[in-house]
Amino acid sequence: MSRKDGQARPESAYAATADAFVAQWELTLQWLERLAPESFSVASVLPEWDVRQLTAHLILVRRGLVERLTSRSDEAPTPLPAYLRRYQDAAGHIGARTDAVADDRTPQDLLTELRSAPDPRPQLSEVGPATVLRGGRGPIRADDWLLTRLIELVVHSDDLSQSLPGLPPIQLQRSALATVTRTLAEMLVREAPGRSVEVRVPPFVAVQAISGPRHTRGTPPNVVEMSPLVWMRLAAGRIGWDAVAASGAVRASGSRASLAEHLPLFT
Repeated sequence: MSRKDGQARPESAYAATADAFVAQWELTLQWLERLAPESFSVASVLPEWDVRQLTAHLILVRRGLVERLTSRSDEAPTPLPAYLRRYQDAAGHIGARTDAVADDRTPQDLLTELRSAPDPRPQLSEVGPATVLRGGRGPIRADDWLLTRLIELVVHSDDLSQSLPGLPPIQLQRSALATVTRTLAEMLVREAPGRSVEVRVPPFVAVQAISGPRHTRGTPPNVVEMSPLVWMRLAAGRIGWDAVAASGAVRASGSRASLAEHLPLFT
């Protein structure tokens, strides 16, 4: 978390994020291609969408990644946390666009388009990470735009796995999951700065956040620890803090060891 607030990520991190996106895309697509046709009509964990519609939404994720790279904005970029929060207000518009892509297309039609999507890395390499683009929800830096696409891909891959719990889950590529885990932790620090709670998500990240009594040395008196999947689901509003804490999926110690007031980071 040494990157200064508002500073673009280095070219090497930008390229690594692009590699992680392509690797996760292939894993998710391979999983979808193995599904039986009837699985696409199963209701997903997302309200009003079945697996076919969630598959169609991935087409929008991939199209948007490349299409926005040709745009430019002279406005100040929107911080990543604020940009992601705007998705909730645009849920109706996003749903309508997803329905338009799905329309009366068969699962095979959707899979064919997903498979034919070109590698985005050549175009990404032509756009510097600090370039400000015109995103669908406002101006956004290119490196943050790429991160929104990776976050959506990884979160929706988990949504697909949760929608068909009787099947082996989609493999989450290590670099993709690590990048999403660290980015969400960085967002928490930006949204709730402080040093009263240490949030640990092994093996990828540990951060200190939330204002309050500060420790003078060593570990803060309040520690929260969870797995990357639990952290991602909490941050994306897929599960609630109280239920997860009660289930034992979060290990919390200290009188202020709670993130309930600060989650979800987006939905």
